[in-house]
Amino acid sequence: MPEKNDISPRQFYNQLVTDFDDDAGILWCFADPSPRPCFTPRLLEELLKFYQVIRSKSNSESRAGIEQSVKYLILASYRPGVFSLGGDLNLFIECIKGRDRARLDEYMRLSIDVLYKTHTNLDVPLSTLALIRGNALGAGFEGALSCDYLVAERSVQLGFPEVLFNMFPGMGAYSFLSRRLNSVQVEQMILSGRIYTAEELHEMGVVDVVADDGQGISEIQKFIKKLEKNQVTRKALLKIRHRVNPVSLDELLDIGKVWVDAAMSLTARELRTMERLVKSQDKMAKTLVQTEKIGNSNYD
Repeated sequence: MPEKNDISPRQFYNQLVTDFDDDAGILWCFADPSPRPCFTPRLLEELLKFYQVIRSKSNSESRAGIEQSVKYLILASYRPGVFSLGGDLNLFIECIKGRDRARLDEYMRLSIDVLYKTHTNLDVPLSTLALIRGNALGAGFEGALSCDYLVAERSVQLGFPEVLFNMFPGMGAYSFLSRRLNSVQVEQMILSGRIYTAEELHEMGVVDVVADDGQGISEIQKFIKKLEKNQVTRKALLKIRHRVNPVSLDELLDIGKVWVDAAMSLTARELRTMERLVKSQDKMAKTLVQTEKIGNSNYD
C-alpha cells in the first residue's frame, strides 16, 4: 500500500484492505473476509474500527479548520468474483443449534451498526459508493444498498435467497429498498428469492451505474467526476433524501429482532439447507481466482 495512506495502513487489519487517493479525496475499502466471502464478525468489527478512524480524522480536521480530505468512500471486495455472499451462515447454524440467542442477537446488532453507519455516511460530509464486481447476495446486497450509490459490473447477480431456508434478509433490505421501490416490489423480491442481473436492477432504479466486466474501478472514477460537476446539488439531494425518507437505527434494530426470532425457530430441515449453502460457499472460496494485490495503478 502507498505510504501516503495515513488513514489506515494495511497492517492494522486482517480482513480489510484500504487505500487513499488524497488527490481525488477517494478512500477505497476492500473487504477480504475469510474463510468464506461473507460478513464475518471479524470483518464487521474491523469495518467499525475503520469507520471510527475516518470519523476521528474528520473531526480533528474540522476543529483545525482544514477542508475535509475524504470526499468519497468506496466499498468493494478485494477479489473480483464475489462482492459478498451475505451473513455468516455457519455462525447462524451454531447459534440456532446451540440455542445461543444472545450470540445471534450480538451478531445482528453488530451488522446493523455497520450498515447504519454506512447509510448515514458516518456522520461525516462524504458520499458512499458500492463497487460491485461480483455477486452480492443476502446481507451482501443489503450492505451495497446502504450506500448512496451502487455501481455494478454487468455480469454480477444480486438478490435475496434467504427464502430457500425459510428466512428473510433482516439487516436493512426492506428499509433500504423501500426508499427506492414500492412495497409490493420489495416484498416480491424477498419472497421470490429471485436473483437479478445488474441491468435489471438498473432499469428498476436500484443500481445507479452498470459497468462492463473488469471496468468497475474505471467506471466508478468516471461516475465520481460526474458527481463533482454538480456536487452542491447532489449533496443537497442526498440530505433531502435522508430527511424525507429517513431510515432510523430503531427501525433497523426492530426488524433485526424479528429476524432473530425467525432464525431461532428454524427447523432441522431448514438448517440442513443452510449447511449445504455453507459447503457451496466454501467451495466457491477455494475456486476464486487469486488476483494480484490491488496496486496504486488501479486508481490512476
